[in-house]
Amino acid sequence: MKFQFTRITVLCMICTLMSCDVMKRVKKDEHLLMNNTVLVDDKKNNTETVTDLIYQKPNGTLLGIPLRLHIYNLARPNIDSILNARYRNPDDPNTGAKNLLSIKQYEAWIRSKKNFNSWLKKTGEAPAIYSEERAEKTTNALKKYYFSKGWFNVQTSFETEKDSNQRARVTFKVDRGDPYILDSIEAFVKTPIMDSLYRSSLEKGALIKKGQQYDEANFAAERDRLTERLRNSGFYHFGQDYITFDLDTLGTNKKINTELYIADRAIRTEDSITRIPFKIYKIKDVNIFPDFKNENRDSTITDSVQFKDYNLYSFDKLKYRPKAITDAVFIHKGDVFKDIDRTRTYRYLSELQAFRYPRIEYIENENDTTLTANVYLVPRKKFELTSSFEISQSNIQTVGFAFSTGLVIRNIFRGAETLEISALGAIGSSRDASDTKDQFFDINELGGNLRLKIPRFFLPFNTERIIPKYMSPSTRITLNATSQRNIGLDKQAFTGTVNYNWYPSTKVTNNLDLFNVQFVKNLNTANYFGVYQNSFDRLNQIAQNIGYTTDDLSIPNEADMFISDVVNGNTSLTSTDDDFITVNNIKQRKDRLTEDNLIFSSSFNYVKNRRENLFDNDFSILRLRLELAGNLLSNLSNVFNLSRNDDGRFEMFGVPFSQYVKTEVDYVKHWDLGRKNELAIRSYFGIAIPYGNSNSIPFAESFFAGGPNDIRAWTAYNLGPGSSLSTNEFNEANLKITLSAEQRFNLLGRFNGAVFVDAGNIWNVFDNVEDERATFSGLSSLKDIAVGSGFGIRYDFSFFVLRGDIGFKTYDPSRELGNRWFKDYNFSNAVYNIGVNYPF
Repeated sequence: MKFQFTRITVLCMICTLMSCDVMKRVKKDEHLLMNNTVLVDDKKNNTETVTDLIYQKPNGTLLGIPLRLHIYNLARPNIDSILNARYRNPDDPNTGAKNLLSIKQYEAWIRSKKNFNSWLKKTGEAPAIYSEERAEKTTNALKKYYFSKGWFNVQTSFETEKDSNQRARVTFKVDRGDPYILDSIEAFVKTPIMDSLYRSSLEKGALIKKGQQYDEANFAAERDRLTERLRNSGFYHFGQDYITFDLDTLGTNKKINTELYIADRAIRTEDSITRIPFKIYKIKDVNIFPDFKNENRDSTITDSVQFKDYNLYSFDKLKYRPKAITDAVFIHKGDVFKDIDRTRTYRYLSELQAFRYPRIEYIENENDTTLTANVYLVPRKKFELTSSFEISQSNIQTVGFAFSTGLVIRNIFRGAETLEISALGAIGSSRDASDTKDQFFDINELGGNLRLKIPRFFLPFNTERIIPKYMSPSTRITLNATSQRNIGLDKQAFTGTVNYNWYPSTKVTNNLDLFNVQFVKNLNTANYFGVYQNSFDRLNQIAQNIGYTTDDLSIPNEADMFISDVVNGNTSLTSTDDDFITVNNIKQRKDRLTEDNLIFSSSFNYVKNRRENLFDNDFSILRLRLELAGNLLSNLSNVFNLSRNDDGRFEMFGVPFSQYVKTEVDYVKHWDLGRKNELAIRSYFGIAIPYGNSNSIPFAESFFAGGPNDIRAWTAYNLGPGSSLSTNEFNEANLKITLSAEQRFNLLGRFNGAVFVDAGNIWNVFDNVEDERATFSGLSSLKDIAVGSGFGIRYDFSFFVLRGDIGFKTYDPSRELGNRWFKDYNFSNAVYNIGVNYPF
C-alpha cells in the first residue's frame, strides 16, 4: 500500500509538471529559445569549445523535460503584492490563520511563503528569451575564435527561425576558408648577451615552428616559455611585455612570416623612457629573519649567525638550528637570479608548517648588478592543542562515541621538526547489549599516538645528489598503541613506522616505508563463534545433521571439539563429503583470524596525479604500490638458526611472523564531456602472495569487495571469494580485480546524478584455501567476475559531496552458471549506499 501511494504521488508530480505551460513567463513580443545549431563549413559542430562561445543557451532539460523552467514558472512574480492582498488586507483582517497565531508567528508564516517563492526562483531557471543582440555577440565570438586558430578569412552569420508558438531556433554558420601556415620565423633580440643565450639554447625548444598552422595559443605559450627561461637566467628586470611578434601576410599566399622581437630594458622617468641592455643579476647576500613580526619591525637585532653563505638575524635568541632554516631556502649567494628559486623556497617553507606568511624581498644594489635577498618568516606558536569528537555506527556497534585530544609541539629539536602527541578514547554499545543485563556501553577503546615529522631525510648519509631538496624530502616516524575491549575478539595493536616522502615533480609523489612494524594480539579468541555467528550456525547445523549432538554446541568448547573430531576422522564425515569440506574451511578461517600477527614490512608507493586543480575534470591518476614483508626476520631466523614451532614456522616474541609480497595497481581516468557532464573509469588489481614463513595473508592485509566505494551492488565484505556462496560476516581473499565506469551529470542546481557499472571480485591464490569455488585457477575464473549497475544522486556542498547510490546485482557469480544475469535486479534486493565525495 505504501509503495502504491508513493508511485501515485510521483506520477501526479510528473503529470503536474508536464501540464505546466513552458510559455507561462514568456511575453507576447518574446520568443523562447529552443536550440542552437552551429554549422562549421556546413558540418554540425557541438564540441564543448564551440558551444561555450554561444552567449545564450536554451533552458536545460532532464529526459527532455525543462524541469528547472517548470519549477521557475511555479513561482509568483509579484509575490509581495499577493501576500499583502491576501494576508495583510485591512478590509479582511480576520483570516483563520491570524486568529490562531500570534502577530509574530503570523508574520513568520507569511515570510515562509515568500522564502519558498524565492527558493523556487533560485532553484528553477528563468525562460531563455531569444536575444538578437546576444546572437550577434555569438557570431563575433565564433569569428574571433577561428581567427585565433589561423583562419584569417573566416566569415560568420546567423539565421533565426521563429514560429507562431513564440519559439525560436538559431543556426550559426561559420565559413572558415583556408588556414594560414607559419613560414619564416626570425628573431631580433636587442640585448647582445640575451641574443647569445637565445641562439645557443632558447631557440631549440620554440613552440612556434615553420609548417604549423597559426594558433594564437602557441604564441602565448612561447611568450610564457621565453619569459620563464630568461627570468631563470639572471634577467631580474625582464617581463612578458618585452616580447612582441610581428606577422606579415601580405602577398604570401596564406603564408605567415613571423618576426620575434625582444626589446631592451625600459627605464621610465617622469618625462622620458630610456632603453638600456638587460644585465644578468647575481645574488650578493641572503638574509633570513626567522622571527619577523610587525611588532618587531622597529626593534633591534639581538642575535645573528652566519651559516655557510647565509646571514640569520633574530630579534630574540635564535630558536632554530641554522641548517634547519637554510635547507628550506633555495636562493644561494653567488648564484644568478632565478625566479624558480623563490617559488621553491615559498613551497618548502609552507611545507615546514613552522611559519606563517613567508615573504621574500629582493633589493637591488645600485653600485653593481647584484641583489640582496631578504627572507622574512613569522613563526607559528610552538604549542597547539587539538581535539575532535566523532559519532559512528557499524555492523558491530549500534552507536559509538570517540574523543581524541592532542598536543602539537613545533621545532622540538630546533630543526623545524613537529611532534604530535595524541590520545584516543571511545565507548560504544554493541548490538547485543540490549539483550543482556550488562551496562549499555559495553565497548571501549583506548589508544595513544606519537608522530614526529622531520623536514629532511633522517639518514646517516647524504642523499642530496639522489633526491635534491627541491623535491621536498621529509621523514615521518610514528608509534601507535591501541587496546580494544568487547569489539570482536578484543585486541591490542602496536605499530611503528619510519616513512620517507618526496616529490620528484608537481605531479608525482613518492613514498617509502623503510620499516613498518605491526603487532596484533587477540585477547579473546574464545569468542570467535560469538562474533562469526554465521560460521557457528553452519557448524551447529552440520553437527545436528550427522547426529553428533541433538542440542546446540556450546561456545567454545564443544564447537572446537566438533571441528577437531571432524578433521581427525572421528565422525561419520569423510574428506570427500561437502560437510567435511565446509568444516575444514571453517577451521582454516578460524585459525587464521584468531592467530596473533607480527608484520615487519617495507613498501614503496608511487602516485602520478595529472590533475591541475580542483576544477580540472579531465585528468588521470596512477597509483602503484609494492610491499615486502618478513624477509629481514626470515634471514635473521636462518642466520641464528632459530627453532620452528609445530607448524614449521619461525616465531618472534612467541608469534609467527608474516612473510609475503603484495602489489597494487590503481588507475583512474576522467573525461570532461562539457555541460557538467563527466565520464570516469577506474581499474584496480591487487595481489598478495604468502611464502616462506606464511601460507596465508593476515586479515588486515587481505582484500575485500563490495561497499560504497567498490562494487556497489554488494555490501562491504559480502562479495566472493569467487563463486562461493559464503555466509561469512567478513569475506576476504588475497587477489582482487575491479573495473568501474560512471557517467556523472547535473540534475538540478547543486543536485547531480550518475549511472554506473561496477565489475570485479576477490579470489584466493597461492595460499592454504582449498575451496575450488573461492580460488583463482586461471583465465577461466574470470567468469566469476561480479557485475553491478545502478544510479545515484549527489549533492554538492562545494567543500564536499554527499552521495547516495543504489546498486543492483546484474551478474551474480554465487549462482549457478546460466542463471546469473538479472536474477535479483529489483529495488527489494538492491544495496543502498551512502558516502562522502566521489567513489573514485
